Amino acid sequence: MVVAARTVTSTVRALEVLPALLRDDPRVSVVFAYDSTSAFHDGVLALLRREGCRIMPWEQLGDCSPDLIVSASENIDVPEGDCPVLVLPHGVGFHKFVPDSRAPRTRLSGMVADELLEAGRAWLAVSHPDQEEQLVATHPKVAGRTLLVGDPCYDQLVGGLARRPAHRRALGVDDGQRLVVLSSTWGPTSLIGRDPGLPARVPAELPLDAYRVAAIVHPNVWSAHGAWQIRALEAAALDAGLLLIPPIGAWQSALLAADLVIGDHGSVTLYGAALGKPVLLGAFGDDVVRGTAMADLGRLAPRLDPAESMREQVDRAVGGQAPDRYEAVAARAFAVPGQAVARLRAAVYRLLDLSEPTVPAPQLPVSEPDLRSARVTKWLARTTASTVLGQTTVTVERFPVTGGEEHGEGHAAAHTHLACETEEPDHHVIESASVLVRRSPAPTAVAGLAWIRDTLGRWPGSRLTAVKVAGGCLVGLRDGRVVEVTTTGPEIDPGLPGAVVHTLLRAGTDFGEGALVTLRAGAREEDVAVRLRPGPLNLASSQGG
Repeated sequence: MVVAARTVTSTVRALEVLPALLRDDPRVSVVFAYDSTSAFHDGVLALLRREGCRIMPWEQLGDCSPDLIVSASENIDVPEGDCPVLVLPHGVGFHKFVPDSRAPRTRLSGMVADELLEAGRAWLAVSHPDQEEQLVATHPKVAGRTLLVGDPCYDQLVGGLARRPAHRRALGVDDGQRLVVLSSTWGPTSLIGRDPGLPARVPAELPLDAYRVAAIVHPNVWSAHGAWQIRALEAAALDAGLLLIPPIGAWQSALLAADLVIGDHGSVTLYGAALGKPVLLGAFGDDVVRGTAMADLGRLAPRLDPAESMREQVDRAVGGQAPDRYEAVAARAFAVPGQAVARLRAAVYRLLDLSEPTVPAPQLPVSEPDLRSARVTKWLARTTASTVLGQTTVTVERFPVTGGEEHGEGHAAAHTHLACETEEPDHHVIESASVLVRRSPAPTAVAGLAWIRDTLGRWPGSRLTAVKVAGGCLVGLRDGRVVEVTTTGPEIDPGLPGAVVHTLLRAGTDFGEGALVTLRAGAREEDVAVRLRPGPLNLASSQGG
């Protein structure tokens, strides 16, 4: 068997499904033929070598005699011969017109060349009978050349739903946080093509204790621009905590973990809708084929309004979607659910003219990659304090600071302060911050006090500092006092106790007799004990240092 390796997208799809089809069968030898003619070939060779695949140049394909050619890319130049060619879809159906690399026109994505059909060699795997009708209506030569196998990727995702909590943990999403996944296909009509600033704007407008944001970008974008360029273009988004999902082996995990998909007309968005995820369309290209399941999604899904509050739209979408909103879309896209691997294996062995193994075909698992976003090192904390029947509640919302803001307490609403970690690389931010935080715990309380003294001495513009120690946090004030903060819940980010103490200082609290307040931050709500540590903190030794 020869597997065509032309783009990262198509190569990954073949690599994902073939091990399940050919498991434990020494009769089949697989070679990957590398085709470098695509504009999106960058990364294919590295992927094949990383996976330990046997590789040959595409030009040598004519010198061998394969029994079957398998490709998840329809845009291949197959040498003359009589071996069958099985074309797997690398997305959901045939729903998009794309530029034709052979002529100045567009073509239907997924449609093979007429020559292969005329020679009786091509077989097109489809996930729904409607797709055969669609193809025959525009390309009559397709008649009798399709194989209904279902969609292995959709079955893989459905099978992974039971492990959704594990996927959320693998992405660093805490219990109670909402994960918003941005999904962008490639080209000028894609989500990022239409709104390049969206990946930075979404996390900047959502409180970081209550929301996480991830982005799934089509592999063609990574191939065309390179990972370095993408990271440079999304620098502000990454500073705001965006989790940029790598193009290989992780997007399924992110989609399973998602609470909301903000997408476009790419297949990932349709997969999310079919799984029952709430969907907002931030873009939807006019290159979508009418009468397809994707076109149905375009009519049903609400649009993202760039002029409206991002938080209000996200919350409304998550809380307001009926569970069966996209059931009809899924039914039009995916027939024979749960049977794709078995049907595809039967087709492969039939084309190879080999008896199929007697053991049942395995299901495709979804791995749980260990992916964490770069931590947010600077934020604006918006706080409110209210007292009812003697019980004070401090509510904290923290928003990441990206490259475009002015720093300082006066640029936003009242009761807002700038805070950052002392590891923040921009010293101008540290000099402007009211609250400075040490992310790593101090080994002892004495070490924590020393850090507070040194930090307040080094950065005279700060009002207070916060560091985690065993049993809670220490918050050092500019006047030399130290406040001990203990919580009733799990381990806490010291930025939250720092925000609580800052809020109480504004309210005129002297901490002399201590206080018990309720902290609310995202889904977190717990009692926080605040009391003044005996004895002043001596700053004299570090002044000027």
